[in-house]
Amino acid sequence: MKAIDVLMDEHRVIERVLDALERAAGRLQRGESVRPGFFLDAAEFAAGFADGCHHRKEEGVLFQEMEAYGEPARGGVIEALVHEHVEGRAYTRELRNAATALERGDEAAAKRIVAAARGYAALLREHIEKEDEGVFPMAAQMIPESEHERVLARFADVERHDTGPGVHERFVELARRLEQEAGTA
Repeated sequence: MKAIDVLMDEHRVIERVLDALERAAGRLQRGESVRPGFFLDAAEFAAGFADGCHHRKEEGVLFQEMEAYGEPARGGVIEALVHEHVEGRAYTRELRNAATALERGDEAAAKRIVAAARGYAALLREHIEKEDEGVFPMAAQMIPESEHERVLARFADVERHDTGPGVHERFVELARRLEQEAGTA
């Protein structure tokens, strides 16, 4: 297995949550009842898995490897992708803040939730497509085959030391629960 396969598998988990998030946001926009905690859970997934597990592997491992093999850190694809990670964090904060407000009874926060959910989903879908179709294949060619096991080991270190044992699995389970609740499973 190549290192990019791990990241692409994580993209599929993220897309499942994006599907659930978009469906729940649509229901909320139509005035249907959606548990505010659903959006808090989705924000937790976005911060903990998409950003905490996945983007940490990209920024802390893959992008560094790409730089070591000639991809510039500034003015190119890496800088653009990191900027999109930052944008995703802003959407996640807004989703969390709006869901907290809705949970406290602020019905006007529903519009903010819908905007944040849809903005985040659109950003991540475009971001994932760029990586799956362009950046990851480029990285697989740049990084010598002999180095892929070392990169995989660094990914495992991120999960073991940075995010903690069992965190990845906990978020995959959260993704499953969000899908079930939204009816996208």
